[in-house]
Amino acid sequence: MVVFGATGITGRQVAAYLATRAAALGRTWAAAGRDAAKVERTLADVGVSGAEVITADVSDPLSLRAMAARAKVVLNLVGPYTRYGRPVIEACAAEGASYLDLTGEIPFARDIVDDFHAKTSEAGIKVVQISGFEALPPDLAVLLAAEAATERFGEKLAEVDLIVTTRPPPGVPRPSDLISGGTFQSLAAAAGDPNAERVTDPAALITDGERAERVRAVSPIRLRPRRGPGGAVIAPMAPAAFINPAVIQRTAALLDIEPFAYREGMAIGGPAPTLPLRYAAAGALAGTQAAVAAAAQARPAIRSRISEMLVRALPSSGFGPHPDRLEAWRWRMALDARTTGGKSVGVEIEARGHPGYLSTAKILGEAGLAIATEGETPARFGCVTPAVALGTESIPRFAEADMAIRLVD
Repeated sequence: MVVFGATGITGRQVAAYLATRAAALGRTWAAAGRDAAKVERTLADVGVSGAEVITADVSDPLSLRAMAARAKVVLNLVGPYTRYGRPVIEACAAEGASYLDLTGEIPFARDIVDDFHAKTSEAGIKVVQISGFEALPPDLAVLLAAEAATERFGEKLAEVDLIVTTRPPPGVPRPSDLISGGTFQSLAAAAGDPNAERVTDPAALITDGERAERVRAVSPIRLRPRRGPGGAVIAPMAPAAFINPAVIQRTAALLDIEPFAYREGMAIGGPAPTLPLRYAAAGALAGTQAAVAAAAQARPAIRSRISEMLVRALPSSGFGPHPDRLEAWRWRMALDARTTGGKSVGVEIEARGHPGYLSTAKILGEAGLAIATEGETPARFGCVTPAVALGTESIPRFAEADMAIRLVD
């Protein structure tokens, strides 16, 4: 397995995780980047020694082919993926290596589905995008609920509601705690995509036109804040409410699960007197995402200008949390599903580590190890979602990544 982009904020965490976890499993891995000396310094900084270093550059297709030829799985951490992802996927498809990344750029992911699904299906390899906090945990949780509904009641899902709760470390929050420069740049890249209107489409990753229309009718994405359990205010998912729904609905399509209503959000809790402030915060998040949605629907020339301005104005890919702010985070997902017969199925996820950085790194690393292990995951190939690629049988292994997923009785 190869970690491409090991010098970035998340890449170095993936490398640190694999240094321990892969060794425990007796698996080999390598770190790759365009500057081998920088990769070596980064590995030393995170306490990793003895790992092989491969020189590879997105501007050099031959170097990417050579990297992919040596790997069962390539974990790509080099974004924004709209700009830099395709050459890596092309190399993996050509050399027979499976591929995982962390993109949240839905238009780009759909382009990859259109251009590579048939080829990679025939080659027996997996191209698995959006494989971090977005959207692996909710994708697996929804599939677990769907399977439980069938096994327990012989019924299908009708509605799914997923609520995320986070607990940051003590102390004064910092701007870099929340969204990284890489995420900002990914949003900017998606806004400038020629097919940016797909950003807000819950059926963006579904290629069957009739099914896509059913998904849009049954499960539109709503941004308006709402009340949740325990007096919490439910805000739109961060960094964007448009990522997980598209992945989860593609999972259902690939596994021939009937479309169902899906909604999600982030809980903002607090004492009753703070309710107006919490609604204001949720409203600000909703307004920001509504502006992104409006920009995605604008004319191409306007979208392009907006994207260029965002690229210049937003923090660069090096902007992110300090390492001492990663470990103490806790987060939880509570999924409440209703079946077509009105039965209830619950799933709970509990995890440790900053969701967008440390948890994402461990989740991605563990997913890569699973796919790299012969017979560990279902024989489902092509441009597939995390849940389709991994199957619910993979859930127990994510305890090693400090993430527990379980059905609620």
